[in-house]
Amino acid sequence: MSNKLLSIQNKIFEIRGRKVMLDRDLAELYGVELKRLNEATKRNIDRFPSDFMFQLTQKEWDILRSQIATAKKDVSKVRYMPFGFTEHGVLMLSNVLNSEKAINMSIQIIRVFDKLRKYVLNQTSKDVRIMELHKLLMLHIKNNDYKFSEHDETIRQIVQALNNLLEQPNKTRKIGFITGE
Repeated sequence: MSNKLLSIQNKIFEIRGRKVMLDRDLAELYGVELKRLNEATKRNIDRFPSDFMFQLTQKEWDILRSQIATAKKDVSKVRYMPFGFTEHGVLMLSNVLNSEKAINMSIQIIRVFDKLRKYVLNQTSKDVRIMELHKLLMLHIKNNDYKFSEHDETIRQIVQALNNLLEQPNKTRKIGFITGE
């Protein structure tokens, strides 16, 4: 993945169970002032229902800042809580800003959201396939009244490997946090 796409991916957080990007990160990527981005959003508020955009609470902002290790005074003391834009909100925002840079950057951001979605689906698919292999092997052993032979060690290793794969915690690091809301 290119450096630009990776830098975009690092700006996607999970808040309230949704993958979102913060208004300040989008303003930076789109090359506009945060104030202008928020003005454009407010002028077109009917384009941003709650599943496209929402304002973070103080608690969510504090938790997020601690996760991204933001201790700079100019970032930690904000006048207004940031807005989180979902994938659809990002797309709508590029339509509202309607600049060439906003449109091009929006396309790249949507591609990153898409890659993340495909990655998650692929991981789930792998786990299901491993579980199915384990079940089939165990059924085969049980149904055939398996008599141990020279293949004992090989089969034991296969079962152990499948058990290890099933028991391994998911190594993907979740970005974001879950609030009690």
